Amino acid sequence: MAPVQRSLRTRASAVVAAVGALALVVGCGGSDSASTGGGKKDGKVTITMGLFGVMGFEETGLIEQYEKENPEVDIKAEIAGDEQTYYTALQTRLAGGKGLKDIQGIEILRAKEMTDTQAAKFADFKDVKNTDHFLPWKQSQITTGDGKVLGLGTDIGPMAVCYRKDYFEQAGLPTDREKVAELWAGDWKKYVEVGRTFKKDFKGKGDKGAGKVAYMDASSGLFNAMVYGHEQQFYDEKGELIYDRNPAVKQAWNLAADAAEDGLTAKLRQFQPGWDPGLANGTFATAVCPAWMLGHISEKAGEKNTGKWDVAKAPQGANWGGSFLGVVENSPVKEEAKKLVAWLTAPEQQAHIFEKQGSVPSSKTALDSPEVKKVTSEYFSDAPIGRIFGDAAKEIPDKQVLGRKDGTIKDTFSQGLTLIEQQGTARKKAWETTAERIDKAVG
Repeated sequence: MAPVQRSLRTRASAVVAAVGALALVVGCGGSDSASTGGGKKDGKVTITMGLFGVMGFEETGLIEQYEKENPEVDIKAEIAGDEQTYYTALQTRLAGGKGLKDIQGIEILRAKEMTDTQAAKFADFKDVKNTDHFLPWKQSQITTGDGKVLGLGTDIGPMAVCYRKDYFEQAGLPTDREKVAELWAGDWKKYVEVGRTFKKDFKGKGDKGAGKVAYMDASSGLFNAMVYGHEQQFYDEKGELIYDRNPAVKQAWNLAADAAEDGLTAKLRQFQPGWDPGLANGTFATAVCPAWMLGHISEKAGEKNTGKWDVAKAPQGANWGGSFLGVVENSPVKEEAKKLVAWLTAPEQQAHIFEKQGSVPSSKTALDSPEVKKVTSEYFSDAPIGRIFGDAAKEIPDKQVLGRKDGTIKDTFSQGLTLIEQQGTARKKAWETTAERIDKAVG
């Protein structure tokens, strides 16, 4: 099976990123028309899509396949290179009621804001048949309090731990992925304990001697993995902020701070400057990795590190990432667009995307399919990622409470942990600073 080659959220080609971002900005201020760009003419149906990153529909040939099977349909996809650019423009378009596409991608950390504030702008999928194949918690994330379903799920982000086999061997640790998983089975504290052993026993060779390789890349990755393994994170079901009194958040903060203070991290932030060179230069031995991260690691660590990385089961199940496809309520081709979304998110298509680029299905039917279970990653030592991430998906809590500003809060916690790692700030002071920033950003 071909290895996963793409980062699912953080990159598209430079041309696509530039053109997509430009198109979004131009689209926000242009015509007075409220048209979504789609329509019907001379027996032909045009459906427009607004997407971000590498969601896989165009990249794996599914859009082309749908057009071949439905020759009366023409699909035009506009792709922004990063989700932040995309979402900023989407908010502007929703507020202005123009420039929208018939189908819009919705990232999981925006889902609550959409269901709370923009439900009237999106079509209801409640009447769409054959959608009981999704994982039980997935569709609840895009459903309003009164039962309106604003879209259908695409991928999810179950967790694993990516690790360097060569570095583990040099620290006297097992390298077999099953035995590695046993080291920290059931408890993230064990993962940190393995880090202390690694730091003490790693010998290294040449310029990668003792002290030159950190155990993990970032304490924020550990924090995210722990927090997203719980039903409630930063908000409760009433929409009230609870991060400052949620034991799960406090436990994640303290363990991540332990790792930072004990010198177990490379003092980096994932997807921020320094992290990519750290992958390329092999400056850390492990990274907590949701499935969509494998493509980024393989790209940035490069061909020279093929087969040095492997994937092991995480201590506990968690979900970090995922998205949805929604249809704009005033689309002139609303029913045709809903039909397309249902097809793109059906089990067969979700399995196809995973096989081609590694986006883990949100469909439990797809997860159980032979097509998914057989997928391996050549780059990651032929790790059976279909089985590893498929099993991990089933350990995710059946319910996950989302909040309007989850993404902002997550990023603020990452910045707070960086204060400890990079500036030596005491954890109490770093927590106070983080809380002040959250309160200011969220209100």
